[in-house]
Amino acid sequence: MVCVINPFEFASIVVLTGAGISAESGLQTFRGSGGLWEGRRVQEVATPEAFARDPTLVHKFYNARRRQLVATAQPNAAHRALAGFQRAFRGNFLLVTQNVDNLHEQGGSEGVLHMHGELLKARCVATAAVFSAPLDIDVETPCPCCRVAGNVRPHVVWFGEMPLHMAAIEAALQGSDLFIAIGTSGQVYPAAGFVQLAKAAGATTVELNLEPSEGHSYFDHAHYGRATDMVAEFFAAH
Repeated sequence: MVCVINPFEFASIVVLTGAGISAESGLQTFRGSGGLWEGRRVQEVATPEAFARDPTLVHKFYNARRRQLVATAQPNAAHRALAGFQRAFRGNFLLVTQNVDNLHEQGGSEGVLHMHGELLKARCVATAAVFSAPLDIDVETPCPCCRVAGNVRPHVVWFGEMPLHMAAIEAALQGSDLFIAIGTSGQVYPAAGFVQLAKAAGATTVELNLEPSEGHSYFDHAHYGRATDMVAEFFAAH
């Protein structure tokens, strides 16, 4: 039973979510035997070098992910529980996600920080301007910013690139008294180090995951099982 602590008793909460919260909405993850990246090396589709070498392949890969998100994915009980808690909570609340889908927003969450970018957005490689991109992109797509074909890339943080919103995230962690990680592997930095930043600030730390993450020993409390069960129960009104 997930009821060790009452999140409503805290004043400043930071929640980090990873692929595990979206997996139950039918979005594949890139880790594990059934992962999205199976059969396609990361270096081929998710690095700046890959895009420079073969932008057509990279666009094809992300177009397929974008179509899946738009056509089939729906927010699940975990997404909705977080949104419901945010509406009811009277303290400071920040939701940070490693996911590039928009399921938190579809579920009703506001002010979400996507540290690894957003699949339904693109950006100009010349100006870094970001814009909506719900449809397919290719090398012939004219950039809405500079009107140059070929200057549009997915607004996704690739391996070797700096995650987004780091200053705001670190400031929130330093001011938090409760940090909760949901559906994360604890393998990808800097997100894997957030629990240590929160603990250094004196925050209580909680892991809600399918199985122990690589950094599970840093958490004060841990509950393991399906995100749709764990998250809904943890954030239920007390």
